[in-house]
Amino acid sequence: MRFLRHTASLVGPLALVVGLIPLGASVSLAQQIAGCSVFPADSIWNTRVDALPLDPASATYVGTIGSANNLHPDFGSGDWPPGSGSPIGIPFVVVPASQPAVPVSFLYADESDPGPYPIPPDAPIEGGAASNGDRHVLVVESGSCTLYEMFYSFPLGGGSSWSADSGAVFDLDSYALRPDSWTSADAAGLPILPGLVRYEEVAAGAIGHALRFTAPQTRRAYVWPARHFASSLTGPEYPPMGQRFRLRAEFDLGGFSPRIQVILQALKEYGMMLADNGSAWFLSGVPDERWDNDELRELRSVAGSDFEAVDVSSLMVDTDSSRTTPAVCTAADQLTVMDTSVTATEAFNACDEILVGPNVSVFGPSGHAVFNAGNGVVFSDLAVFPDGTLEVVTGLPLPPES
Repeated sequence: MRFLRHTASLVGPLALVVGLIPLGASVSLAQQIAGCSVFPADSIWNTRVDALPLDPASATYVGTIGSANNLHPDFGSGDWPPGSGSPIGIPFVVVPASQPAVPVSFLYADESDPGPYPIPPDAPIEGGAASNGDRHVLVVESGSCTLYEMFYSFPLGGGSSWSADSGAVFDLDSYALRPDSWTSADAAGLPILPGLVRYEEVAAGAIGHALRFTAPQTRRAYVWPARHFASSLTGPEYPPMGQRFRLRAEFDLGGFSPRIQVILQALKEYGMMLADNGSAWFLSGVPDERWDNDELRELRSVAGSDFEAVDVSSLMVDTDSSRTTPAVCTAADQLTVMDTSVTATEAFNACDEILVGPNVSVFGPSGHAVFNAGNGVVFSDLAVFPDGTLEVVTGLPLPPES
């Protein structure tokens, strides 16, 4: 049972507003694409890391990637090389739920999600149609809020089917990670889209999620939330896939253009995840003709030594989940809601078991009952604040009594 900004009313004195709002100060409102949240607000992608401790190997990792190498925006406007028809960055396309799904075949089928995928015949390909690079194809199906990603993708028969080296499907409402040790369309087994710098966010003045970057040499290892490695190197000096880095807090943003400050502030607060082998400190983004390439070049004045590796292990709730806000349930988490016992300032806590009295009903949109008299509901993330606002992230019906 999921509650999304319902206005609930009780047959009795209590009126509560039910909404999906993250609990805790370390998470942001998830980025939105085509009406879809790009993973839950408390996903590791959308969680700040500016207050987390350094990874013990931070200085070593920075030195391996290159402390003297500079940050490089691997996105922009126009094409590169000039006149090549190769857009700068990783594009994506949004399709409706009615988009026909077409067959897809994968070289690494044992670690790919099988098709069909709703890929339009003219879906944009990273590097352009003639590219011999990574050729990523990213598709967001707006109706189901499902993300489809492929690596080294080629249309067949005019786009009536596609072939690729690997493919992955992500439910954008879910915390689920790839199966352990599986790749995705990215070497780290991570989704690509949530880590891209998008012009719309920069123009709006804030990026509320981690970004994606590459490094020349990585270890034959991965750390949460990554699921896959792509290296034969085993030395501890090499960073593992999924390693989070952030821009140092003391780095001075003064002197940078306002839009560049937005990107740098995000790198301070949310950092960036190591997602693939590639050039040192190459930051990924979406090609867009509104980018000012001269302005983006300001990012090249940021040195590798301005970054530090972060230990995010304290945020992990479950190795198979991207969630960062655990709910700890105890036997004491029970509250009986009678028609006369609840006030607008009642404190509902995480995991409360709500036993609804005989004269109480809570209704959602269009008058449909959310839960009725005699029902029991367990909420995994729930709180009522002094203003009477009821915050509900997820509700699970109790099993029927035997």
